Amino acid sequence: MSDPEHRVPDAEPLPSDETPGHECGVFGVYAPNQPVAHLTYLGLYALQHRGQESAGIAVSDGHLITVIKDMGLVSNVFDDRTLAALTGHLAIGHTRYSTTGSSTWRNAQPFYRNVGEHSFALGHNGNLVNTEKLAADVGMLPGAVTSDSDLVAELIGGELALDPEPSADGRVLERALLKVLPRLDGAFSFVLMDEGHVIGVRDPNGFWPLCLGKLENGWVLASETPALDVVGAHFVREVEPGEMVIIDATGYRTVRPFDGSAIEPRLCLFEFVYFSRPDSRLYGQNIHQARVRMGESLAEQAPVEADMVMGVPESGIPAAEGFARHSGIPQGQGLVKNRYIGRTFIAPNQQMRALGVRMKLNPLRDNIAGKRLVVVDDSIVRGTTTRAMITMLREAGAAAVHMRVSSPPYRWPCFYGMDTGTQGELIAASLDVEEICDYIGADTLAYLTVDRLREATGAPGAGFCDACLTGDYPVEVPITLTKGVLELSGSGDDDADTLALVFDAGSALPPDDARRAASGHEKRVRGLGSEGRLRPAGH
Repeated sequence: MSDPEHRVPDAEPLPSDETPGHECGVFGVYAPNQPVAHLTYLGLYALQHRGQESAGIAVSDGHLITVIKDMGLVSNVFDDRTLAALTGHLAIGHTRYSTTGSSTWRNAQPFYRNVGEHSFALGHNGNLVNTEKLAADVGMLPGAVTSDSDLVAELIGGELALDPEPSADGRVLERALLKVLPRLDGAFSFVLMDEGHVIGVRDPNGFWPLCLGKLENGWVLASETPALDVVGAHFVREVEPGEMVIIDATGYRTVRPFDGSAIEPRLCLFEFVYFSRPDSRLYGQNIHQARVRMGESLAEQAPVEADMVMGVPESGIPAAEGFARHSGIPQGQGLVKNRYIGRTFIAPNQQMRALGVRMKLNPLRDNIAGKRLVVVDDSIVRGTTTRAMITMLREAGAAAVHMRVSSPPYRWPCFYGMDTGTQGELIAASLDVEEICDYIGADTLAYLTVDRLREATGAPGAGFCDACLTGDYPVEVPITLTKGVLELSGSGDDDADTLALVFDAGSALPPDDARRAASGHEKRVRGLGSEGRLRPAGH
């Protein structure tokens, strides 16, 4: 099996800097007498947008668990030959985008453990925030595990080894989870399996989605509803925050591993803005229609005189539709996207990386020349791609470029499973809206407000996490948290840029000081509160 670190050592992938990195996709199926490996393959294919670094499937025939995983897309990892080797009646699958742990084969999922008579596999979407503490509490040496998901598998394995009950009751993995899950802080939607059960779990905040579907002769768990559709499963309901669903030959049942006081729904708001497929449903709402409503609200909030509304492919198009509908300005196509260039495009030097934007997007000059454009996108993270795109539009003859963004300014990094980089890389953390407008070269710039965004989801009171927009972190974040926290533990490197946030007695610095820190002039953390944590609002 290949490791990408040995492919093109001097080349770097083109950054996708105008949208946050995806999290992961998870899938599970219990379906006797059906080709569960092929069903899982189809489910992962439907979830490919959630992670493109690696893919894996684990299958059980009731006696033995077999795992196949590798780096690359689902279609690169699996073919008819590999799927034919995966026989059984229950399976789980995973497609990964790394948030804790580097992008290597070792961190590909599902993770597998064999402990005495017991074995299990685990797939994880999300990111724990107490990873370092968990590892320290069990005396784990640095490098023993290399991701938070790997650590959870190790903790579960430890509990299995201590289980005094006979394995005949079939609930050994369930008992181990009841001991491990309450110790985890942060975001997790898990799918797990042993020889005879498929289990799905959501953290008490329900940061990332997980849904339950019914097959004619079985059950399915998936990150998003399109994965149910593609395998012919009927959507039953979303797995609730803090719920553990256990599926076996008798059907499914629910267990509540967490104290009721810990349950507070906080689904990532960016599932509605960007992450989820437009044909997904969350909180009972269709994602595409929610994005259209975002565009309508944006047109109401920030009207402008123009000749054409155009969406940035593909994620800005639904909001552009809504903006055009509300404003009465015709919608048109201004950019063509090369669908075959994305995160895998290799750019060997800075000049080629600059040209990479043109590899991905190319203007339709006849549609653009002489027109005042409203350009709609879902987010601006670092700003460099937006700046290059606006330059292209002006070179193609645009008379004016009015930038409209269907989410608020992205000012704070996410620690729950969305890859945004450090705060110093977020343009809105250092510049106000007028300064961003000047940097990207637009005539005007407007972002949708947080309140309007929540309203546009169609479920404003259902519970959302908007920490990346407001700085309100629902779960405390240790100041030492990094993507490679387990790989770097014990390094003693005081100069490590562990977190591009600076605190003073537990709260953020004044804006001017924070801007200097975010700009990279101040990397060392100083003036920590007594616990050295970023506290949630009101704490």
